[in-house]
Amino acid sequence: MSVELFFRREGTGRPIVILHGLYGSGDNWGHIGRTLAADYDVVLVDERDHGRSPHTDHITYPLMAEDVHALVQKLGLKDLVLVGHSMGGKTAMTFAQRWPELLKSLVVVDIGPREYAIGEHAIIVETLATSDLANKATRREVEEHIARTVPEPGVVQFLMKSLYWEEPGKLAWRFNVPLLQRDMPYILGAIGAEAVKVPTLFIRGGKSPYIPREDLPQIKEQFPNSRVETVPFAGHWVHAQAPDEVMALIRTMA
Repeated sequence: MSVELFFRREGTGRPIVILHGLYGSGDNWGHIGRTLAADYDVVLVDERDHGRSPHTDHITYPLMAEDVHALVQKLGLKDLVLVGHSMGGKTAMTFAQRWPELLKSLVVVDIGPREYAIGEHAIIVETLATSDLANKATRREVEEHIARTVPEPGVVQFLMKSLYWEEPGKLAWRFNVPLLQRDMPYILGAIGAEAVKVPTLFIRGGKSPYIPREDLPQIKEQFPNSRVETVPFAGHWVHAQAPDEVMALIRTMA
């Protein structure tokens, strides 16, 4: 059953719907969204269990795709460009498998359709689960807790963007930490095997391990009408590290 997603909408023209990655929110695409809104109808979405969208009791790509479909139907969008980064990219690919007739094109940012190892996510989600917010009086205390086990300052700051004051004196995470911890195998799992014939652009970070060269034949087989573009100096957060390059590539699909 779908849930009603939080979104921000700006601009007019061809619709571009953007889906964020794991631990994120639509705000992560704020600069790109505002810039593209000069020429397009841009919808920045918070996926279920993230940002300001509802917390649920289950998270899978079919469910997340249904949520996005319900939003697209509610807004009356068609012939749209669907953009997704990481987890959002897998949601977008699943959407394209089920409702290709609604899409002009698909843009998938630094993720493939396959299963991924849990890797650093095991440390991150365990750190979030043990953050003990009930006994933390300041954001600084939470940041110090995370930094003890998550060594990359950029990742720490990214996670901290989802920490907020639920009420005076009470900190909370905008993402659903217990659910993410329980359902991480679904998030890291492969999407279905159905082919997608929608015109598709994969944007990969040259310094990211998420779309290695050996994955390209499988991607081309499942997405026969696709191309892959690499931003050489970017890592996994391509849109944050190379916003101008990503916007230019999105425009080629609009």
